[in-house]
Amino acid sequence: MNQLEQLRQYTTVVADTGNFRQLAQFSPRDATTNPSLILKAVQQPDYAPLLAETVASNRGRSLAEIVDEVLVRFGVEILKVVPGRVSTEVDARLSFDTAATVSRAHHIIALYDAAGIDRDRVLIKIASTWEGIQAARILEQEGIRCNLTLLFAFCQAVACGEARVRLISPFVGRIYDWYKKNAGPTWDEAANAGSNDPGVKSVAQIYRYYKRFGIETEVMGASFRNVGQIAALVGCDLLTISPDLLAQLESGSGLVHRAVDASPHDGLPSQQISYTEAGFRYALNEDAMATEKLAEGIRGFAADADKLDTMIEGLK
Repeated sequence: MNQLEQLRQYTTVVADTGNFRQLAQFSPRDATTNPSLILKAVQQPDYAPLLAETVASNRGRSLAEIVDEVLVRFGVEILKVVPGRVSTEVDARLSFDTAATVSRAHHIIALYDAAGIDRDRVLIKIASTWEGIQAARILEQEGIRCNLTLLFAFCQAVACGEARVRLISPFVGRIYDWYKKNAGPTWDEAANAGSNDPGVKSVAQIYRYYKRFGIETEVMGASFRNVGQIAALVGCDLLTISPDLLAQLESGSGLVHRAVDASPHDGLPSQQISYTEAGFRYALNEDAMATEKLAEGIRGFAADADKLDTMIEGLK
């Protein structure tokens, strides 16, 4: 078996792309999208007609409504290829507004319902701010499943578990990027590889904490920079992987082994943690890496949402 086939023995493989024509060759169970991936897709000649057609059929509606139509159109096409779920993201510009996030999620789910898609096949993707997590708490209670993204800190994972979120996406590569940049010339790549990679360590800690305390939230490692990071998280519930890295795994012949399991418990708190809003904000503030990467991530997604808006406005 190649490395991708071996990986599937231990972990659910998810494709991290909006390019649904690439999906079939890798046979992922699920797929994830975000504003940046959708923007990248609609700029390709293969997908430009889909964007134009969706905009044309929704003229007279608000920009926000048309954007959601585009996102859901991609999601529906993706679900024709994957047997499982698709993650569709709420506008990152609503990341600090609980009520607006809930309202936008309701609109996205209504569009999937109208398209005949069972809501169990849809994950509403929301940034892991305090407001986003509270929106997810409300949505989960309504039976709308959520994927909490831009997750960098242990406190974010704890709060998501408390909110009974279905799935979280800790960003391995972006954590790695921050530590490497901050270390500058003192960074030792070999010493910080594999299980010592700071992004890998973060996801492994969250995974073991959830399993220790019976938290049912699924852990999906995301934002990988190399195959080594993926190999170090084999055994995690899910891993969402870009097409380039999926191709590397498919062509790789090295052995893949389980690298993450529910033990040991060293380094974990002895009791389950609970956060008030003030406690959460303070814990996040104490984590410079998470504070910076969360803000940077929201800004990046918001900028790409602005670009997508501009493209759609040009077609209206």
